[in-house]
Parts: sequence; C-alpha cells; structure tokens
Amino acid sequence: MRGNPQSNLLSTVKKISILGSTGSIGTQTLDIVNQYPDKFQVVGLATRNNGELLAQQIRQFKPEIVAICNENQLETLKESIASLDYSPILLAGEAGVAEVARYGDSESVVTGIVGCAGLLPTIAAIEAGKDIALANKETLIAGGPVVLPLVEQYGVKLLPADSEHSAIFQCLQGVPVGGLRRIILTASGGAFRDWPVEQLPFVTVEDAIKHPNWSMGRKITVDSATLMNKGLEVIEAHYLFGLDYDDIDIVIHPQSIIHSLIELQDTSVLAQLGWPDMRLPLLYALSWPERIYTDWEQLDLVKAGSLTFREPDHHKYPCMQLAYAAGRSGGAMPAVLNAANEQAVALFLEEKIAFLDIPKLIEMACDRFTNQNTSTPSLDDILEADRWARQTVVKASQEITKGNKVMSLK
Repeated sequence: MRGNPQSNLLSTVKKISILGSTGSIGTQTLDIVNQYPDKFQVVGLATRNNGELLAQQIRQFKPEIVAICNENQLETLKESIASLDYSPILLAGEAGVAEVARYGDSESVVTGIVGCAGLLPTIAAIEAGKDIALANKETLIAGGPVVLPLVEQYGVKLLPADSEHSAIFQCLQGVPVGGLRRIILTASGGAFRDWPVEQLPFVTVEDAIKHPNWSMGRKITVDSATLMNKGLEVIEAHYLFGLDYDDIDIVIHPQSIIHSLIELQDTSVLAQLGWPDMRLPLLYALSWPERIYTDWEQLDLVKAGSLTFREPDHHKYPCMQLAYAAGRSGGAMPAVLNAANEQAVALFLEEKIAFLDIPKLIEMACDRFTNQNTSTPSLDDILEADRWARQTVVKASQEITKGNKVMSLK
C-alpha cells in the first residue's frame, strides 16, 4: 500500500502517566514523547529515588502530578522546581505513586517500576479504568491471579511493552482465536552466554551487569545473566496469552534481532524482527492498534548478518527450570519465586552472596513455602507470600554465608 507515511499517526493527543520515569523504561518512554509531542502528553510521573532526574523531567514535560517514593527526597524536589511557572501536585511514598497511577484523565499508564513494587500502583491504575502499557513483569508473575480478573472487570487493555511479549502480541495480530499453538521466547543469553560453567563461581557484580546487547537496569541485567528473566517471561506469557507451560519454549538467540516467535496450528512460524531498541515495543503499546511512522534506523538483514540459535544450557541457567516449576505450581508460588529472586539479586548486587547463590536461595525459598493456595490466592495471600519469601532468602543467605566460612576454615 502506498501513500503518505505520516497518515497513520494517531489523530489525537494521547495522555499518559509513567511509573518509574527515571529508569530505563521511563526515560525511553519520555524519549518517545519528546519525539512526538503532538501525539503524546505526560499527565503524571512517579519514581522511587532519583529526585534530581525527576526534577529535570518535570521542567521539560510539565506533568500535572508527580510522586517520589522516597519521602526523604520530597522537600529537595520541591526546592528544585520552586522557580517553575506552574505548580504540579507533589506527593511522596507508595501511596503517592498509586495516586499518580489513578490520577486524572490519562488514558494509559506505563508501568516501568522494577519488581513487585509495581504491583499495587498497577492495580490502582486498572481500578481507575486506565489502560496499562505493561513493562513490569512482576505485575502478572506475582499478581496474575488477581490482576487478570480486574482487567476483565474494569474493561481495560493490558498491552505488553517489553520486547519479547510485544513481539508475540504483534505476531498475533490477525491470528484467529485458537490459532496459536506454541510460543518461542528468544534470549540473548546474557553476560555469561559465552562463559564456561566452570568460570561462574568467580563472577563479579561488574561482570554480571555488562549486557552484550541491551542497556538495562542492574537488577534486570543480572536476571538476564541468570536467565531468570526468561523464566519470568514464561510465566508472564502464560498469563498474557493463555498457553500451557508445555507450549512455551526458550531459545538462545545471541544477536537479539528476532524478539520472539509464535507457531500456529498448521506449524507456520511468525517472528517479529528489529534492532535491539526498547522504544519500539513501548511505542506500539502506546499507539496500538495504529502504527506510527518513525525515522529510527531500519533493519538491514545484510548488516545483521547471521542469525543463530541454540538450546539453553540448564546446568548453566538453573533459574529457568525453577521458574517453570513455580509456574506449574500456580497459586502464590510464582510470587514466592519472584520475591526470592528480587531479594537474592539485591544481595548479590550488595556483594553479600556469590552469583551462584542466587538460584540456590530461590530454590530454598520455593521448597520451604507451605502456605500455598493453588486455586485463587487473594491479593493479601500474594503480598504475604512476597514478604515471607524475602525474609526467608535473607535468613537462608546467612546460612549459606556461615557454611562458606566453615568450609574455608577446613
């Protein structure tokens, strides 16, 4: 089809709010707003800690409401924007972030807060009738049994904004109900894809946060190094697209050009390709079902060269199997898995445990979890499982540390 490439742009300005505005997802979403100011308008911004960058974003995008989770930074934030010619509503704490999520006439809320901290504000946005551009895996991984019924109840759209699930969603456009047979999630392999297993005991934090293809936050980059990010994406894909775990596969694709694939009932396979750029899935989540013309670099298959694939090494990446097992257990077990992983990764980043202790601690937490409601856990059940798992990992890490000290004395 020929014609003006600009003719498919959104015809009206879409109002959005961004949770996690100073992180990787938030800043890239604001890059899109900056590039298309006639198509997107920022209503609300919220972040956890980075008050300095948040102040810059307020000056540039002039949101109506702003929240910073760290209450100690609120006064400094107020002072840094005191000279502006307008006064946004300024809030602090988790309640403030939830207020940004539900506030005003924003149509879509981008959920870029990392971890289970993004769950409650996402629920607040859904209950306020906002569509969700979902960049926070944990919303469905931990809260899927609660979140999906709310999406149905309030009639909102839940659109994936991470690269893998966006790829699946894009491939599904036009596929009839019942046409999907299998999902194939692609994984870069992370920082250690070319390392021998024997080297992993000597991994440092600096090693783990050097992703070969993507620029992401520290926690997510470590998840990529353990391949827990793929395990979590398997659970998320189960909730988003309704397939059994046996029908969701993972393949290592080092070039990160194919962002994921679907297999249809007749064995046809569809893939979504592009340069590694998180702006594309974010833009699609905000503009769906339309396509906005961009001047971004077009994919050149000759320049991309060979596209290669290999099976994940389960000995190198034990977190994948832990995620499949938690997903199949259902109930609040995925919440335990997710919280245990978050806590273990935090301990690793603080250099309190070794890299290979991460899967050990997650497995310990899942094995010790007994308060399991396998049918329909409530939000309180999920939040309690999250709290319990974090405490359990901290205690188990102390056991591991003591054990390592005893071994070193022998």
